[in-house]
Amino acid sequence: MIKPWPCIKSRPNDSFRVFSVRTDTAVSPRSGTEHDFHIIESDDWINVIPLIGDHHVVMIRQYRHGARKVTLEIPGGLTDPGDTPEKAAARELLEETGYEGEEFVKIGVVNPNPALFNNRCYTFVARNVQKVRDPMPDQAEDIEVLLVPLSDIPELIQNGEIDHAMVITAFYWYFSQSQQALRIP
Repeated sequence: MIKPWPCIKSRPNDSFRVFSVRTDTAVSPRSGTEHDFHIIESDDWINVIPLIGDHHVVMIRQYRHGARKVTLEIPGGLTDPGDTPEKAAARELLEETGYEGEEFVKIGVVNPNPALFNNRCYTFVARNVQKVRDPMPDQAEDIEVLLVPLSDIPELIQNGEIDHAMVITAFYWYFSQSQQALRIP
């Protein structure tokens, strides 16, 4: 049976704008040996699937430095201190796209990468979104807003146009729950 590893020491390392790194020293319950583990600490993340009716998704294209390419994504970002995930979802949607949602429904929560990260990613559907202003991305973002037919999403994932893991997870939640809602007992 797999047991938790007792943490005998935890120390902060470097801190950056959107995350910090800590080192935990833990003891293997199987062998009794100590090992260091580097943990990326981050505030929780949110994703928003903004729907115009039931037929289009408000999506964004932006350059991602980790991948060194332009990606097709849904709006998302970090929660701010004191934010609820729902409040962060509404803020990110408005900032990145200029759209507001009438209703935000949480459809899933995942551990983005439990081997390295300590945070969670919350996915919301924003229903009946409407454009209320121009986007206001922060200084480190260049964003193009586009409307994508919801019916195109599976193919965009299949052909690799959408390859951001958290975006694919968000659409997994959306489509799996939509399928369940359509099932007749």
